[in-house]
Amino acid sequence: MEPAQAGLYRIEPLGKQHDRDAFRCGVESLDNYLKTQASQDMRRKANAVFVLVPERAPGTIAGYFTLCACGLAPGTIPEEASKHLPRYPQVSATLLGRLAVTVELQGRGLGSVLLAEALRKAYGNAAVVGSSMVVVDAIDERAAEFYRVHGFIRLPESMRLISPMRTIGGLVAGSGF
Repeated sequence: MEPAQAGLYRIEPLGKQHDRDAFRCGVESLDNYLKTQASQDMRRKANAVFVLVPERAPGTIAGYFTLCACGLAPGTIPEEASKHLPRYPQVSATLLGRLAVTVELQGRGLGSVLLAEALRKAYGNAAVVGSSMVVVDAIDERAAEFYRVHGFIRLPESMRLISPMRTIGGLVAGSGF
């Protein structure tokens, strides 16, 4: 987390103590996922769900993100990102499926805090489960721009963006995140 945020919030796995019903980010599908599907996905090991909670109100969810494994066909990956990948029918990747911040706290850098932690976790787990990149499917152009500004490469004619683990490793090692 950024120094200004470090003492105010923490990121932890979603649990029963977190008030999912009160979360509102302004995107109905993201709100509904957290309220109706997230806990079930965690129980089934379909997604890992992490929440950003204020230190002073640990049951309140300020934001969240999800991570899971996925595979991509090598032909869908641009040359600049694929030159260091193995030649397999499927390229292993980590999907950053959802990332959202509650409406009241948007514009304060918490999305970047969540993204940095998601990338740290994805990079740390890549050595255990094998993952050559992080993939996001942006929900709209504004989200796509958020990821692009953070170094993701947009796939042609798509809302999908990727960031190679090699790039993420450099950020993590250099404290760029």
